[in-house]
Amino acid sequence: MKILIRATNWVGDAIMALPALRAVRSRFPEDEITILSRPYVAAIYQNQQVCDNIILLDDKTKNDMTSELRAQKFDAALLLQNAFQAAWFTWRAGIPERIGYARDGRSLLLTKAVPVPKPGEIPAHEQFYYLELLRRAGWLDNLPNETFIKLDVSEADRQRASEFLCSAGANANNFQVAIGAGASYGSAKCWPPDRFAELANRLQAQQGVDVILFGTLSEATVSSAIAAGMRHPPIDLTGRTSIADLPAVLSQCHLFIGNDSGAMHVAAAVGLPVVAVFGPTDPFGTAPVTPRCTIVQEKPYCSPCFLRRCPTDHRCMTRITPAAVESAARHWISSLEVRPA
Repeated sequence: MKILIRATNWVGDAIMALPALRAVRSRFPEDEITILSRPYVAAIYQNQQVCDNIILLDDKTKNDMTSELRAQKFDAALLLQNAFQAAWFTWRAGIPERIGYARDGRSLLLTKAVPVPKPGEIPAHEQFYYLELLRRAGWLDNLPNETFIKLDVSEADRQRASEFLCSAGANANNFQVAIGAGASYGSAKCWPPDRFAELANRLQAQQGVDVILFGTLSEATVSSAIAAGMRHPPIDLTGRTSIADLPAVLSQCHLFIGNDSGAMHVAAAVGLPVVAVFGPTDPFGTAPVTPRCTIVQEKPYCSPCFLRRCPTDHRCMTRITPAAVESAARHWISSLEVRPA
């Protein structure tokens, strides 16, 4: 059987869907599994042993995708993405079995339109949303409860990443603190840059700590604002690492501090302790799946609102102090075997 899986569009979601992908691979070990995804999600899934092939989907190719999918002669399509377009593609491609949640007006395009779980029917965390789709489709007998979602990073990639960090100015004897101050979802998820700067100053007050800023080119303004507020310059990798580079580079750090973001999930999945600052979103649904995580959160009456931009005073984030985040970070710094020199 040839199976097509339409992946989710967000990096964090892609990692939270890994247990479902591994469950499909386990159930169909001899079948050919192809993942259809955006290029940055494909970069996460490379070398994770969850599929045989990856087809890239972007804005330039999506209009021509139907004929390519039809030519592949897939037997079944599993839609982890919720969008109408995912069902439209697979229906037009003539894939005989099309499985997905019955939402976004696409039920008539699916051969197995799975009812969306009602609140309380399954555990709240998003990993179970994807697993339950498999269970209701008859591809999974019960829901596993993974406490750690792992991304595999090869030793060669780790070594290259270590050399890259050293060339960027990191001291191999220092404690490497990775900071991810952005979030693709929107500004409401972002702790203010001046708070990150004060936190960095507190951490750098202890000798032997390198602060490394991560982010996309679109987040350069945020990183610049953080750097401007720091007493000692950070190692600024903003715009210098792609999604494909991120797992290996983060694996060579010792601690990640950041917002609820894709980078947070990547850091957790490569084994880093994570201090995650949550505001408008709900950690019960999207916290990184790892035992090595501390959530820092204030919960005003309006949280979680899940808005991309705060319409008021952003109190869910501005009430979180650098001292609170530092305290969470110190817990992990003191407990790790690798300590600042």
